[in-house]
Amino acid sequence: MLSRTVGGWELTELGARAVNAAENVEAAVSLLGGPPGQATQLSGVVRLSATDGFSAYIATPAVAALQRRHPGLRVEIVTVTRRALQHRSGLDIEVVVGEPQVHRADAILLGHYVLGMYASRDYLAENGTPVSVAELTEHPLVYFVDSMLLVDDLDAPRRQVPSMRPSLSSTNVFVHVEATRAGAGIGFLPCFMADQHPDLVRLLPDKFKEELPYWMVLRPESLHQPAVAAVVAALRARTASFTEALQGRGRAG
Repeated sequence: MLSRTVGGWELTELGARAVNAAENVEAAVSLLGGPPGQATQLSGVVRLSATDGFSAYIATPAVAALQRRHPGLRVEIVTVTRRALQHRSGLDIEVVVGEPQVHRADAILLGHYVLGMYASRDYLAENGTPVSVAELTEHPLVYFVDSMLLVDDLDAPRRQVPSMRPSLSSTNVFVHVEATRAGAGIGFLPCFMADQHPDLVRLLPDKFKEELPYWMVLRPESLHQPAVAAVVAALRARTASFTEALQGRGRAG
């Protein structure tokens, strides 16, 4: 029921159907096992892949709240920034940036988030605050490793300010935030993450505002599993409630 692919071993179509049948049986047994009249308790393992920022600020609080009501539910989160997979054996849910082009899968738009240019107050005090695009390009950029960027939608700095020289690059957006706070340069950061830190200042917000979509990708049969359906609902609700921060309108003062 397995076949070898470029990325390793993958379930065949027959294997995927067998796994789905087993998961449905497990879910049914779980639902029937509780005492009559008692609220249904979800259990089992749900596997999710998502970007670092989404995992920390949306998936984690959503899952934690769900688990308080369903302590038998386990969720495994793999943090990765990439395009949606064409073969997603072992994953129940994928959250990606940019509209996915997938086959035999359901894609759901979750919402949009905004990236902006930020610098630390100490960095600006030492190096001056850029007030134009021309001045901005004189500063180093903190962002993704260009040669390892797998999502076309995230190449905005290369399009908007191609003359900015890279300073500290990383595949992890939390490193971008902390490098910017440490004064490594000007970071192109998700507003919902950067705005958590009062030592960061957003620069030229009218000129640099890149809005990107979060999409959720599911195997068609996944929503038939109560645990997966519950996690999907929790992610959608948390994303909706977090809209102000995602749009860069969440900073107080």
